[in-house]
Amino acid sequence: MKKIKVGLGTCGISAGGQLVFEKFKEELKLKNIDAELSETGCLGMCYEEALVEIEDENNDVLYSKVTIDKVGKIVNEHLINGNPVKDWIIKSNEHSEEESFFKNQKRIVLRNCGVINPSSIEEYIANDGYKALQTVIEKYSSDEVIDIIIKSGLRGRGGGGFSTGVKWKLAKASQSDKKYIICNADEGDPGAFMDRSVLEGDPHSVLEGMMIAAYAIGADEGFIYCRAEYPLAIKRLRNALNQCRSRGLLGEKIFDSKFNFDIKIKEGAGAFVCGEETALMSSIEGRRGVPKLRPPFPSQKGLWGKPTNINNVETFANVPWIILNSWQEFAAMGTEKSKGTKVFALAGKVKRTGLVEVPMGMSINEIIFDVGGGIKDNRKFKAVQMGGPSGGCIPASMGNLKIDYDEITQTGAIMGSGGLIILDDTTCMVDLAKYFLNFTQLESCGKCTFCRIGTKRMLEILERITDGTGKEKDLALLEELAVKIKMASLCGLGQTAPNPVLTTLKYFREEYEAHIIDKKCPAHNCPSLISYHIIPEYCKGCGVCIKACPTGAISGNKKEVHVINAGLCIKCGKCFEACKLDAIIKE
Repeated sequence: MKKIKVGLGTCGISAGGQLVFEKFKEELKLKNIDAELSETGCLGMCYEEALVEIEDENNDVLYSKVTIDKVGKIVNEHLINGNPVKDWIIKSNEHSEEESFFKNQKRIVLRNCGVINPSSIEEYIANDGYKALQTVIEKYSSDEVIDIIIKSGLRGRGGGGFSTGVKWKLAKASQSDKKYIICNADEGDPGAFMDRSVLEGDPHSVLEGMMIAAYAIGADEGFIYCRAEYPLAIKRLRNALNQCRSRGLLGEKIFDSKFNFDIKIKEGAGAFVCGEETALMSSIEGRRGVPKLRPPFPSQKGLWGKPTNINNVETFANVPWIILNSWQEFAAMGTEKSKGTKVFALAGKVKRTGLVEVPMGMSINEIIFDVGGGIKDNRKFKAVQMGGPSGGCIPASMGNLKIDYDEITQTGAIMGSGGLIILDDTTCMVDLAKYFLNFTQLESCGKCTFCRIGTKRMLEILERITDGTGKEKDLALLEELAVKIKMASLCGLGQTAPNPVLTTLKYFREEYEAHIIDKKCPAHNCPSLISYHIIPEYCKGCGVCIKACPTGAISGNKKEVHVINAGLCIKCGKCFEACKLDAIIKE
């Protein structure tokens, strides 16, 4: 029997995947075709959604950019006549148009995403699901499990990069009548969607990782802290938890042992600061999500004052694979201090936007050009923003830098949870720094004066610079404020908030100086520092720009050279975009 899998992650649904799924259901019933129709999560190729894979005993065919108008032909030609529609195939056993996208990846965390039905525990079990948990319970002591994770070299994928096994060991060593496991799924970085995609595409791998961690430290209760803006992830998590309970994989005497464990979901309200673990625990407890001073650390005194271990989605999803495939195989990948793989959300000015998983040690250039297909519209690669609002900008000149926690940190950026925003030569680095600082300033909980007031002062300076009223002394003031905010802020949000500014000042200082001294934005991006002009030699008086201008700033008779009134121009760029004769320039 042929199997039809439709990608129904958030990206697939937004591209019309649900409509495609319903159309296939309708066609199969109408034409009485014996085929299994199933949903799956994100395969990673978000740029090619909606994706439909058809499996049979001879060939697996992946169709890209499927719409409801294409379904009928796929059904008639492929399912009925046995002739795949070659023009719409992006990957099959015979050829692959995007071979390099998968060729350079190593999928551990994403091993089941886009492959199995995330709503089916049977499919997860058929792919060795919960086998690692059973192995741990039946063969290993808690100390042996922790030792395996330490030897694997797995570091926390939430951004801090602390040894996962050591973290578990500290929690286990704490004496208490009650312990907790928390999965941090409060993914709040702009441009990041790693956790969401894993929870939507393979929720059971995360649950199994949490169960193994609970067994290792002696916890009997767990929480998944997931933001409410991820309704599909929460829906599939709830379904997965119910399936586990019905099969005895959660609850009491799991696999007929003395191990008891259950998991609850806590929906976060979208506060970025709740990604910080002490603020997250306060939110679970029903209080305002505000960070606390450490020590004591969560492993000593965490949720409701009890020892607690917190890891993020990607970290837990690695654990079952390590148990089943050995710590040696995981440690064989990557660099000396950064083992295994890393999941990245490719966004921005890259041709193949989506979700990728690559071995640690791969260079930034290899990710962008080999996996991501290069810069969109073949423009010049300028920089990569890594680590979200807490991260920084790494220039194209450092494109050979390896994906390694310590090497990335030395640049002034951080690995973060895996957001990778690619920037081309149309990006203004000062404006980008302002965007991220505006985000962290709005998300500051307000507890620390340096974070609450300091980021506001930094933002005001950046606004002056992009408005054309900046002073040369502003750069020294920015750096002074940044250092003090990093030193005096209580939590990671405040301590890392200046990173986007500091890294852009470090690597793109000439852009700041151009804004301040020359009153020019080199990227032609800041409205106050750009102007539009019509080149008389190129203007044919077609009137297209007049129609496009929302303020009536352009005048001129038909077939005569037009003129832009600078006093009325709001610098929206509509005329520049509309002109097909390249008669309008932006300076």
